[in-house]
Parts: sequence; C-alpha cells; structure tokens
Amino acid sequence: MTSSTLAPPAPGQGGPARGASTPRRTRVLALPEARWAAAALVLFLVALPLQLTGAPAWTWVPLYALAYAAGGWEPGWAGLQALREKTLDVDLLMVVAALGAAAIGQVMDGALLIVIFATSGALEALATARTADSVRGLLDLAPATAARLTTSGEEETVAVEMLAVGDMILVRPGERVGADGRVLDGASDVGQATITGEPLPVAKEMGDEVFAGTLNGTGALRVRVERDASDSVIARIVRMVAEASETKAPTQLFIEKVEQRYSLGMVATTLAVFLVPLAFGAALTGSLLRAMTFMIVASPCAVVLATMPPLLSAIANAGRHGVLVKSAVVMERLGEVDAVALDKTGTLTEGTPRVTDVRPLAGGGLDERELLTFAAAAERPSEHPLARAVVDAARERGLDLPVTEEFGATPGIGVTATVGGRKVAVGAPARLLAEADDPRSVRAAVVAAELERGGRTAVLVTLDGTPAGLLGVADRVRADAAATVAALTAHTGAAPLLLTGDNPRAAARLAAEVGIDDVRAGLLPEQKVAAVRELEESGRRVMVVGDGVNDAPALATAHAGVAMGRAGSDLALETADAVIVRDELRTVPAVVVLSRKARRLVVQNLVIAGVFIAGLVAWDLVGTLPLPLGVAGHEGSTVVVGLNGLRLLREAAWKRAAE
Repeated sequence: MTSSTLAPPAPGQGGPARGASTPRRTRVLALPEARWAAAALVLFLVALPLQLTGAPAWTWVPLYALAYAAGGWEPGWAGLQALREKTLDVDLLMVVAALGAAAIGQVMDGALLIVIFATSGALEALATARTADSVRGLLDLAPATAARLTTSGEEETVAVEMLAVGDMILVRPGERVGADGRVLDGASDVGQATITGEPLPVAKEMGDEVFAGTLNGTGALRVRVERDASDSVIARIVRMVAEASETKAPTQLFIEKVEQRYSLGMVATTLAVFLVPLAFGAALTGSLLRAMTFMIVASPCAVVLATMPPLLSAIANAGRHGVLVKSAVVMERLGEVDAVALDKTGTLTEGTPRVTDVRPLAGGGLDERELLTFAAAAERPSEHPLARAVVDAARERGLDLPVTEEFGATPGIGVTATVGGRKVAVGAPARLLAEADDPRSVRAAVVAAELERGGRTAVLVTLDGTPAGLLGVADRVRADAAATVAALTAHTGAAPLLLTGDNPRAAARLAAEVGIDDVRAGLLPEQKVAAVRELEESGRRVMVVGDGVNDAPALATAHAGVAMGRAGSDLALETADAVIVRDELRTVPAVVVLSRKARRLVVQNLVIAGVFIAGLVAWDLVGTLPLPLGVAGHEGSTVVVGLNGLRLLREAAWKRAAE
C-alpha cells in the first residue's frame, strides 16, 4: 500500500499535534509556598522604607509582624511537626532566632531572615513542580490511540493501553508510532530523536524495530507489537526520570551537614546559660538577658548568611554569562564533579545536519556548484532533514535553483525530479547504485564508503540514471567543543566520555576530532543511565551534559546534570540542575571553576564567622557582653562575610574562571 492511498491521521491516532504539544507548566503563584513567600517579601519591602525614613513605629511594626507570620508559619509548623519525631529542624531554629531578634528590638533583621528562608522554600517547591510537569508532558509523546488491524483485515481504533503483544497496528504518514514493535510491511523514514537524540530520520522497512512516540515520515507501516505500553522505551524514560528524582541522594549545603548537632548544642547551651545562674540565685532578668544575648551571638543565622553570598554571587555571575544554575546547592555541587559524560548531537555538535562535502565524479561533466544546484533543486519540495541541509547549502552559496517538475519521493531511498529537462535522483547510494548501470558506479561506491568512514551520511546524485557525484552530510561540531573537552580534562583530572545514541562510526569520528577516547555509542536512555551509575558506583561524581528527552534520565541520575538550552527538550531543561541558555559549550568548564571558587570563599567565610561567634560567645559566658555590642558583633560578622562573598559578582571573577 502506498502513502497516497491513505487518509490523514484520525484525531488522537498519534498525529503530530499531540506529540508536539508543550507540557503545561505550573505557574509560580499557583504554589502556596510561593504565595506566602511573595506576601512576606512585599510586606518587608513596604515596611523597610517606612522604618528607614523615621516613620512612626505603628506604621511599620505591624507590617513586619505580618511578614513574620506570612513567611514563618509554614517552616515553623513543619519544625514543630519534626519535633514530634525528635528531630530539630533548622528552619524552626531560624524562626526562633528571628523571633528572638524581634524580642530584643532587632525586628528588621528577623524579618529579613524570614524572607530569605521563605523564598528559598518557594524556589525549591517550584523546581519540584516544574519537573513533575515535564514528566507528565513526556507521556504526551506517545499517542493516546492506535489503529489496530483485526484478523479479518478491518481497522479499529483502540487505546494504546489495550494493545497486546502480537497485535498488528497501522501507522499512517505523519503519525506517531503507537507501540514498540517490528515492521512487517511498508517502508518509511522515522524520526527517532525522542529516543536516540539523533536529528536524522532512520529508514525503516520490513524487519526493523520501531519505538512508541517516534514520528513516522511519508510511508505507511504495518507494525507487530512486541512490548506492552507500560514497558515501551518512552514509558521507561518516564519511570527512570521519576525514580532518579525520587531516589537521588539529597544534597545539602556544606553548613547544613552539621546543622543538627549545632542546633541541638545551641539550644542546650542557651537553656544552660539561662537556668544555671538561676539555680545559683541570679536574678531572672539578668539571666534571661544573658541567655537571649547568647542565642543571638551563637545563632547560625550569621553562618548561613556567610554561606549563601558566595554561592548566590556565583549564580548571578554565571547567569549574566548565559548559565542558569538553579540553586545554591547545585552551584556547590558543580564544583565537586570529577568525571564528565557528554552527549553528542546538540551538545558537542550543533544538532543540525549540514552539507560538509560536495564531490563531483570524474567524467560526469559537473563542477561542485552545478552538482549542488541539481541536488538542491530536486530536494527542494522534500521535507526530509537531509533535503533541508542540501537546499540550505545551495542558498548559502548563492545558487539559483531551477524549476522542479515531476517530483517524487520513496521512503528509505530518496527523491526523483525533472530539473532542466534532466532526470535527477538524490538518495541512498546503496539503493540508487543498484539501479545504475555505468562504470562510474564503482567510483561512486568508493567515494560513498570514504564519506561514511569519515562519519558522514553519503548522498548520491544521479543524472539520467548515471552517477554524477556525491554529497557528504554531517552534524557540524561546535567550534568550542575541543577546547571544552580539554578544559574539562584539566579541571577534573580525567578525560570526558561520550555517551550517544548515534552509530559507533559517527561517534568515533567526532570523538577523535574533539579529543575523547572513551566512546559508548548506540545507547538507549537506560544504557546511558547504566553508564553513569557505573561511574558513580566506582566513587566518581559525574556531571552529565545533554539536551534531549533521551538524556533526561541520565541528567536526573548524575551528581550534576547540565542541559543545552537553545535546542533542549522541556524534560531535559527541567530535569537538569543547570542550563546553558546560549548554547555556549565553553561555559561548562567555566562554571565548574566558578563553583570551586565559591566553595573556597564559603570555607573562608565560615572561618571568619566562626571566629566572631567563638569570641562573642566566650565574652558572654566568661564576662558580661552588652546586648547592643553582641548584636553589633553578630551583624558585623555577617557584613564582613557578605562583602567577601560578593567578590564573585565581579566580571573579573568570570574571566578568570573562563581562562
């Protein structure tokens, strides 16, 4: 059956509309955490100028109180619930510290602390919701229904969940394949980018495997179902992303790793400072004041704020240079990586096929411009990515394309057309050479093999049945790919490895070009995940850089996942920890270096904050530390470490990281 006899896809039968839909994203203010954080921030921003301009206290104190309530009730309630499980939550400690600051007159400081923690919780909730949205959107890649053929040859529309192994389905042109299976009849070009990440459609004919969610080209296929819908490759991608997101070991900031012991010690010591003097007859007011002063100067607020400025400054600096790092935890984690796994198409390459070679055959009577003109004129009516590459190459060279007549396309073979009175065929060399009867066929086969050994897709052009020349088509390597690989090797101490769904020959050619030795090609998404887990089980902290749906499980599994933003899929962008917004690959090693500088500044700041806290605590316990002086010392240490962390905002910090 030819494609011309088939009707258009019926609604819901895997047409492009469903698969191409963009997943609906959660709006920020749809999240209660975001609404409360926004309310706290607005109230704080209204109260602050009133306080600073000397307005009466009754105008701004109630606003601060509302900010405390809006931003603090959720972490406070969560902290009280944690206490029932005999766990002291640092968020509860922050709320108590903020209330303590308010109790001794430092209302603004406490409100600022509440706003910071509420905003942090809102951003975390938003990131979780967006990832869930993208996983749900991925399910739309697979069609809802399929055309099942009965034993009598009749066609019935059924939900894909009703398909059983052994069923026969019909996939019309332009439809998405409804189930994983094998072609029993027909031929077509099938786009498998959602599975393998490769941009060029793959010719499918009898005996070839096809996957649910992939996009059929211009031919009709009869497919025997070989897997249940719940076990299809696309369904396994959904499960792998969800499982990796749930089981990935939770990562904490450096200071959070000791927060429980510090918090318990601080609470216990505060109670001792209050109760011990009372037991020896001290006055209640003096003991309470000493205990309150101790709680302020020993509070982890200064330590937390000492930790955040370097990381937030690094995030802001990276953002100015096209790298979106989604949280302070991610920024810290990027500096820990000691192994890197890179995707090929769309990551090390531009993700778009381009003509790299124009090779006229001797004796054909054509030069490069004439050969490309005939090929592009014949390909112009085609929608195949290879055809677009050929036409784009002709336009880039300023060639005028003649009128095309009698155009025809055969899936898996190529196109034919009449151009300038000559019969032109453009397509797969193996198929066209089998029909050509000319001594130049041998030479054409040699050139085709040479192009394919170099990792290019060979395209044969014949005129009136005689081979005239060949075109080489390949995905262009990014200009900064080799330098990026070299920089990552230098920073991590090990060369990156290449994980790709492309064929081994093309992968090996690109790897040699950019300086990668460890190449793993022809991988499905679960095999990429297995490679990442293998590295991590050996003690490595792996960063994965990719862009497609097929990379999302590996991005979610890795210690740090980085997505290329311009052509990245929604799922990859939401799953990744960081996004290269401008697709500048060289920024990947730069942000790793920036992260390491931020980590060093965090250590510096913790030392500074620790010295201040230790000195003030010793003064309060051994002598009599005036409350105003304790507050000044506490706030002063925060200012010092804050300014130290802001050094990473400077342009020079990024330049040094990039160099």
